[in-house]
Amino acid sequence: MSSSPPSVEMDEVRTRAQSLLSSSGSAQNVKAEVQTMASIALPLSEKYHHLPAEVMLRENTVCRNRQEVLESLSRLVKALSILEKYGCNLTCPARPRYWRSVKHNNPVFRTTVDAIKGGRRVLFLYGYTNQQIDGLSFPDEVSEPDAEKVSAVTLEVMTLRTEVDMIIKGTHPHLENFKDILPFLMQQDTVVSDSVVVLSGEEQHGDKPQVLSPSPVPAQSLVGQPLKPSTGSLAASECNLCGSASSLVCPSCDNQPFCDACDDLFHRHPSRASHKRDKIQTTKQETCSICGVSAVHAQCFTCVQRLCVNCDKLFHSHPDRKGHNRTIVTPAKTSSPSLSPWECAHCTTVNEMRNVLCSTCERPRLATAASTVQESPMSVPTSPNTEWQCKSCTVVNPGSSVLCEVCERPRLATRPPVAPVSSNPGSLSDAGAKWTCPFCTYVNTKPTVVCEMCNLPCKDSPGNSLTESLQQTPTITKDQPQPGAKPLPKPRMNLELKRQRTMKEHGLSLIHHIREAEKRGVSPEEVYAALCMCGSSNVNPCDWLTSELPHLLDEICAMAASVQLNYKAGDSGIQPLVERDGEETEESGSDATGEDVKLSRAEAKLAWLAAGGDTDRAVTQLLRDRQIKMRELHSLGFRDGARCEEALRQSGGEVKGALSLLQRPLLEPFHQRIWTDQPEPPIDPKHPDKQRMCRRLLALYDLPSWGRCELVLSLLQEPGVTYSLEDVVQAVKESHDKDFIRRLLNNECPCCLCIFPRSKMQSLTSCQCSVCHECFGQHFTIAVRDKHIRDMVCPVCGEPDINDPEQLDSYFSTLDIQLRDCLEPDVYDLFHKKLTEHALMKDPKFLWCCHCTSGFINDGDQLKVTCLSCRKSFCAQCKKPWEPQHQDLSCEQFQQWKRENDPEYQKQGLAGYLRDNGITCPHCRFQYALTKGGCMHFSCSQCRYQFCSGCNNPYHKTGCKTPQCKIPGLHAHHPRDCLFYLRDWEPPRLQALLQRSGVEFNTDPSNGTQTDTCGVMEQKDEGGQQIDSPCGIQTQPGQAGLCEKHYREYLVSLINDHSLDPALLYDAHELIRACERYQVDVQRGENEEDNTYQARLLKKLMEVPLGEKVPRNK
Repeated sequence: MSSSPPSVEMDEVRTRAQSLLSSSGSAQNVKAEVQTMASIALPLSEKYHHLPAEVMLRENTVCRNRQEVLESLSRLVKALSILEKYGCNLTCPARPRYWRSVKHNNPVFRTTVDAIKGGRRVLFLYGYTNQQIDGLSFPDEVSEPDAEKVSAVTLEVMTLRTEVDMIIKGTHPHLENFKDILPFLMQQDTVVSDSVVVLSGEEQHGDKPQVLSPSPVPAQSLVGQPLKPSTGSLAASECNLCGSASSLVCPSCDNQPFCDACDDLFHRHPSRASHKRDKIQTTKQETCSICGVSAVHAQCFTCVQRLCVNCDKLFHSHPDRKGHNRTIVTPAKTSSPSLSPWECAHCTTVNEMRNVLCSTCERPRLATAASTVQESPMSVPTSPNTEWQCKSCTVVNPGSSVLCEVCERPRLATRPPVAPVSSNPGSLSDAGAKWTCPFCTYVNTKPTVVCEMCNLPCKDSPGNSLTESLQQTPTITKDQPQPGAKPLPKPRMNLELKRQRTMKEHGLSLIHHIREAEKRGVSPEEVYAALCMCGSSNVNPCDWLTSELPHLLDEICAMAASVQLNYKAGDSGIQPLVERDGEETEESGSDATGEDVKLSRAEAKLAWLAAGGDTDRAVTQLLRDRQIKMRELHSLGFRDGARCEEALRQSGGEVKGALSLLQRPLLEPFHQRIWTDQPEPPIDPKHPDKQRMCRRLLALYDLPSWGRCELVLSLLQEPGVTYSLEDVVQAVKESHDKDFIRRLLNNECPCCLCIFPRSKMQSLTSCQCSVCHECFGQHFTIAVRDKHIRDMVCPVCGEPDINDPEQLDSYFSTLDIQLRDCLEPDVYDLFHKKLTEHALMKDPKFLWCCHCTSGFINDGDQLKVTCLSCRKSFCAQCKKPWEPQHQDLSCEQFQQWKRENDPEYQKQGLAGYLRDNGITCPHCRFQYALTKGGCMHFSCSQCRYQFCSGCNNPYHKTGCKTPQCKIPGLHAHHPRDCLFYLRDWEPPRLQALLQRSGVEFNTDPSNGTQTDTCGVMEQKDEGGQQIDSPCGIQTQPGQAGLCEKHYREYLVSLINDHSLDPALLYDAHELIRACERYQVDVQRGENEEDNTYQARLLKKLMEVPLGEKVPRNK
């Protein structure tokens, strides 16, 4: 970027304006900065960083003359204004509801942004990069627009719009920056000198007049240079088949040009029917005002004539007209205006070249823009039953009829065109006589041989149609066509019959649409307005009303609010749309409208129908109707404009509904006054005055309708009713179905078996059970006070599964919110305390004391740990009470020392060994000095974790997440070396497995004496209490003084300590069952021997690892 002062000023203003626009989203806040940026003298490449301004200007002004360039620039300004609104909507903090997408079939978008080149590129810069079937949208992964980029692009759009507007008005201070982009605006017409002498025939060369001037400037410099068409546009050429002027070019046929007739025949072939043809862009050529055939060459300001070369030479050869000043005007060679598409000046619709009337608004081809005076809303009927006046014969017909009773024309058909009038355009006595074209009914005011509108010749015109003063002028005849001139098309026949046939087809199509719409409940007015919007496409008007009308109504509301806001803000560039007979409506103060116009879809739809589908007129009508309603409300005493606007929006534009909303707050003090002095009597459903009870229900409980009040009274009058009035009212608000309301009011609590309404029932998030509020509170109060944190589950089904950590954490987070309102404060605090302890247990540094039931977090790294509650010490690793001999010894070394040196430990023998290697909870690591015999399903008293005491795998109450597991009830998955399976082996078999691996085991008591009973400590249920007591079962010789059950447990502990695989001793049946548990393929090969088959299965089984959680104290 250049470092000159203009560029520095541009950066400062750009930064300030971008900050204001990104924070507020209002174009009014940056209006001054935009005007400053547009006036800074910088090239477009340095002024616009995001927007391709130079490319957009070139693309939208190619191959045009000065007048059409200005018209294109005006359309560009209108499109940039719409793009500016899109950008402001994205940067506004309160974005519209449908900001993520832009619909292509939106009429405003189609006639503005899509009518210029480069409009969709700006939308891509905004972020609309996802191409949809019916438009553009933001990508799904984008949740918010890039406010910084959108504000920067919007600022450049506003600046370009301001610059183009100044160019059109001629107030741009630096037009030199556009001399290479818009040459037509910079080019000045060259005026021919007063001294123009036409030499005699022998002194002329090539029949070209020589211009004599006293100035030394060469004669060629006085002639204006012709326009050079852009190379990017399609130039008019001859038809590839017949040689006449072409109007289409087919890219699929090597860009060959065709006229309309040849294109219709050539592309009718099935192999070429799908070719896409492009229309050749042509510019309108002005013909001579005398002959009406040749192109204009010079303009005379003295006699106000625009003449061709030959007419100028003959006409100004008269001695009285030799001194006239003329300007050389040589337009580019273009095709006839009748052979190129044309744009309607009223609705901007691009029509086919053959159309004389606009296909949308039915205005003539050269008609000017329609007046801005708003038609009376009474001109469009608002109801299908309203009487209507035929536009052809003015007969007033009943509202139920579709066709006129006299002329049988459709209800919404327009007035038929005027029948052609025969006239003689070739009168020699009056050169300026008017004549009517028999083809397009256009009244020509000049004595030309062809019509100025349709460029077709008059079939009754004589050969010598020019005046006597022009008899020497060479003319174009049918027998001798002039070289280079375009051949005239043949006159069309039976145009009146074709016009009548077209009118009949349009009328029958309209009747068909109206009858189809009546079946779907759509009025004829809506059909007519919809056809005005989508008449050129194949979209069904009823489908269009369903899919696109809501978006159009929102657009009308937004446009009306924007117009009113800009008018109130004093924007000189926007004229107020609320007019009557060309005069602006005066409003007193700021009470005419509120601080912001709040419009509803219902109002926008009425205005749209009254305007006959015209969006601009609908905006005007909408604002006018709103002001009339505001005046009516003001006349009734409601002066608060904002409240009136909001009331009208909520009531859909109905004054009665808005009046009801505005009067309701005024009646509130009256209600308070009559009901606060004395206690309110209860509502008696059996009161004889039913209307009075309904009115009280409406006033007290805000029921939606009178019918709901009657429904409440009827439910309360049913026999055997036990529910209260408030319960019935709450149920009636949710539904109007009496059977559904009865189901809402009659719900049985599964705990107390009482009947409650659903509003007084409560359920957990983990299940579908519902209990009453009282049972819900009592259940969780008892669970918090007397039970563990994991016992706080559903009182009906016991969900959720406490062994699933993820499900348990999410369950407690939602349970905390539900218990906050139903528990007493002290109980709720206790729940939080237990919940905190539950969370602390997940910390790896958390330890349980082996002397008491307290727990704490140990931050140290020493083995000796002292409990903060009982002040006793224990080992942090083996959880055994601390002894001085444990100092400087590992847990295994200390256990070995006790076996060799502690007499008390030696006296206990293997019973003490089993006690020291008792059960440890794998979840909270709390240790129990109990054996693993008996039931393998163990439940920790500290954390309620349920697991297998032999392998530490969890027990599942319901289905688990293990693949291929189909067990729905209580179960666990045990490895093959778990005590769950090995406790069924006989002691000799277990001893054989140990002997095979060389592991020593005891068979005699350690003290050398045989005891009669087993002394291993077990937990027994005596008198409803869990008591630790010796086993007491008779011992057998050779089992080390233990009973058979505990001796097996001793042998299995040795097997687990040395990680021995019991599969080595499996027989064939056990081997197959184990393989099936581990999902190992047990398919036997063909002719495979038993030993080979068993060896193969054993090898595959031993590849499956042993239990990972099995206790192994080596």
